[in-house]
Amino acid sequence: MTPYWDDGETEEDGAGTMVRPYTITRGRTAPERDDFSLITVLTTAEQPADRHGAPLRAGRLQPEHRMILDRCRRPAAVAEVSAGLDLPVSVTKILLADLVAQGLLLARAPLTVARASGGADMGTLAALRDGLRRL
Repeated sequence: MTPYWDDGETEEDGAGTMVRPYTITRGRTAPERDDFSLITVLTTAEQPADRHGAPLRAGRLQPEHRMILDRCRRPAAVAEVSAGLDLPVSVTKILLADLVAQGLLLARAPLTVARASGGADMGTLAALRDGLRRL
């Protein structure tokens, strides 16, 4: 797989097929939201809706956005998505923030972080565990 970016030029005239990170992010160097960690879990929204409940359409997305949505049909961590796209984490976070802002992607802290902040219901987790054992 050819990487999207490279700091060195691959041809004498520099006209290689590499796409630099600032091109993918349209010149942005930081995401609008800064709460993504490497282990933040991402999932594609099943029925994305705006603030008023109206269905959202993916519209014009960059190829990288589409790849992220496809990859996140199953829960994936930021680090996994970044590695799968072969993009730097900083660039991936910008693209992820775009999709979360559009309501196309859901982001949540990993379970251990949620549990530490009191966000996980232990009764629900125990029932889930018991149900899985019965399978």
